[in-house]
Amino acid sequence: MAHGGTLRLAYRSFAGFDRAFDRQIQAFRESRPGIEIHKQDFDLPELHSLMVSGRGCFSGDWDVFLCVSDWLPALMLERRLQPLNRFLEGTPPSDWPGGWSSSLVGAQRDGEGQIFGMPYHDGPEIFMYRADLFEDPKEQEAFRRRYSYSLRAPQTWSEFLDVAHFFTRPEDDVYGCVLAAQPDGHNSVYDFLIQLWSRGGRFLDGSRVAFNGPEGCAALQYLTDLINKERVTQPEPLQYESVSSGECYARGLGAMMWNWSGFGVVADMPPSRIIGKSKYGLLPRGDQPGGRHVSLSVYWLLTIPAGCQDPETAWDFMRFVASPEMDRVTSVEGGIGCRLSTWRDPELQKQFPCYAQIEAAHESAEILPQIPALDQVIDILNESIDQVHRHRKSVEETLSRAAHQVEALLVE
Repeated sequence: MAHGGTLRLAYRSFAGFDRAFDRQIQAFRESRPGIEIHKQDFDLPELHSLMVSGRGCFSGDWDVFLCVSDWLPALMLERRLQPLNRFLEGTPPSDWPGGWSSSLVGAQRDGEGQIFGMPYHDGPEIFMYRADLFEDPKEQEAFRRRYSYSLRAPQTWSEFLDVAHFFTRPEDDVYGCVLAAQPDGHNSVYDFLIQLWSRGGRFLDGSRVAFNGPEGCAALQYLTDLINKERVTQPEPLQYESVSSGECYARGLGAMMWNWSGFGVVADMPPSRIIGKSKYGLLPRGDQPGGRHVSLSVYWLLTIPAGCQDPETAWDFMRFVASPEMDRVTSVEGGIGCRLSTWRDPELQKQFPCYAQIEAAHESAEILPQIPALDQVIDILNESIDQVHRHRKSVEETLSRAAHQVEALLVE
């Protein structure tokens, strides 16, 4: 609660957020003497438990909340966040909303036109690979001898598997790919959906569940096989969430990874061991007819919890952070800024080549359905996927059961 000129900020643990918020808070203090901002980070499940399933948004303990777009449908429905319309109409950030991609201004808007968040950190998911390995003439020759085609960034998931096998070398502590399979309701679910969409499958068909069809079964089987049958991932991938997997790739343990574009920045800044060695592109597509290159758009937003007692000051901070200068700070400190001007900045693209891929990734990006039960649907899929990864359930049985559970939620 804002007492005596103090705001409290709750956000997800991530070194890029830590560094960016430190600089942004310091700059805000210099522009607004007398205002203090205390930040506190939480692991993803802890943040969800506090602010989404718990009473953190109503408690008055928090004035600004960094929230992922997946959580917004439930938060907006339950009015756990304060609408920002009056601020956006009276004192909007410069270039609002045209300075942002249209893909970053929809998830925070409810059916009544109320807006509940400002974009802070963007995905989308992109494909990243070790160019120093892929472009090594000896590796190229060895790959062609083994597979009878040229080594390149894989265009299909079958090519991805070939390359992953080729570069899996446990004796050198190098693996074909880095995978974030920790059951935290985040990347393990998103990876399944990417595999589903890239094979031409659908999450929902109108109001009916569609993720348990042939494409969905093939998608989940592929993912669990990477871990348990093919063994081409880093050791113990079920212990890695998105942040730790990005750090794993930056340590040079993987030849390939698909993950949030922010981890392309992590790979190209200290203490990464592979600075300047990665290239970036579109994710592979499914091999079958209907397969397509697809990404996933999920983003983080600064929001004002319902219990905040000083929303005007909270908005001042959010508006300040949304400026072109502070959006760029987010980017150079390890996050991904959200303004078009940031993505298109030639200096940033030179320093972090992944920026050149972000707009193209948005063009092929899917979003999760913005339904009130989304948070519960993700929980169901999260548990189901983990059951398969741990050999406790078959793919078909698990997805069929998950589909029945989700359909029950959709008719409530």
